[in-house]
Amino acid sequence: MKNNRLPLFILLALVFIGLCMFALIAAAAVSAFAFGPAPAWPRFAQEVATPRPVPTSTPMRLPTPTSPAETIPPPLPTATPRPAPPVSLDPALDFETEINTRVYELVNPSVVAVRVLDQDLLDEEQDVQPFFFDSGEGSGFVIGAEGYIVTNNHVVEDAESIVVQFYDGLLAPAELMGADPDTDLAVLKVDPRGLDLQPVSFGNIDDLRVGQRVLVIGNPFGNANTLTTGIISALGRQIALPGSPFRLPEVIQTDAAINPGNSGGPMLNARGEVIGVAFMLQSTTRANSGVGFGIPVYFVERVSKAIIERGSYEHPWIGIRGTTLSPFMIRELGLEAERGVLISEVVPGGPAAKAGLRGGDREVTLEGVDFLVGGDVIVAIDDRPVKVFDDLLAYLGRYTEPGMEITLTILRDGEIMRMPLTLEPRPKTLR
Repeated sequence: MKNNRLPLFILLALVFIGLCMFALIAAAAVSAFAFGPAPAWPRFAQEVATPRPVPTSTPMRLPTPTSPAETIPPPLPTATPRPAPPVSLDPALDFETEINTRVYELVNPSVVAVRVLDQDLLDEEQDVQPFFFDSGEGSGFVIGAEGYIVTNNHVVEDAESIVVQFYDGLLAPAELMGADPDTDLAVLKVDPRGLDLQPVSFGNIDDLRVGQRVLVIGNPFGNANTLTTGIISALGRQIALPGSPFRLPEVIQTDAAINPGNSGGPMLNARGEVIGVAFMLQSTTRANSGVGFGIPVYFVERVSKAIIERGSYEHPWIGIRGTTLSPFMIRELGLEAERGVLISEVVPGGPAAKAGLRGGDREVTLEGVDFLVGGDVIVAIDDRPVKVFDDLLAYLGRYTEPGMEITLTILRDGEIMRMPLTLEPRPKTLR
């Protein structure tokens, strides 16, 4: 009978092979456990399981869907404005010197010497130095490339022949276009052909402050192209002009030297803009003593424009005489106003009379001064407070013209009233 069982050595071989395979599998498992995963995937596994921290100084932004219209890049952030750097100065110059020289170089070509002659116009061969003339002399400045020049009325008043001298020595005959005695302004005209006319720029009186720099260019005592400097000493002066019954408001006072011959020259700010016209000084010797005055620039603009267009300027007029109320007067008269203008007289037939305003009806003496009292007290004009009489004159001069309707707010018998009034041209004289 044949034996079917496997030989013993074959069985032992199979068992040995099985043990070896088991040992190999166990060794691989132990190696993986002891030394980590295989080198093919450690970076992927690390990034997914433990992402690296993002530095805090660079915040991470996630992309967001955008439409085509949103693809325009946003504007760059606006930097905080910084003050303009100081003007670059010549090491040999200080800041004040730099301003003076720059303003002079800018404006001097616009300034002329005005000579009023009592003879025929000078011909080219006549020696005109050193400009000793029997008639008036002053200064002026160019305001238009068409040949228009502003000066003072008192420089050219009643003149038959006028000649202007430019900064480069060139002489030109000038025609008087018109004048306004109540502002002491006049406009001349020269033929612009062949002349290097450089009009000035105008400043704004509302920008002026006491203590600001002032420069004056003119021809004192006949010395052409002269610069003097100083500061604004005061604002809001009232000046009574010779021969005029009316007062000029908002006059600029300066300590810059103004002497005979400076009349009609420009008063300038540190930017070289005209802020006024030099027209008089206060002195017992007719020489500068630190008190000079300038016509406010808004009159220069308004009067010159009217003269060029129409040949004259008409001042708006209310038709009253009045007094600035002081706290003492208010207390003594028992008025309920804090400040204002007391109407002492209403000019018969004038705008105020037609509007129904009332003047004083009795006379009292306060502090040795006689006043007409009992009239209306003006406390506002077109809703702008009126504290002193100059406020009325300044508002009329700046913003109004004959034919305009204004509204005066008045105090009458303890009651506040609003009175409409139509302005009329100011008469040349008052009765």
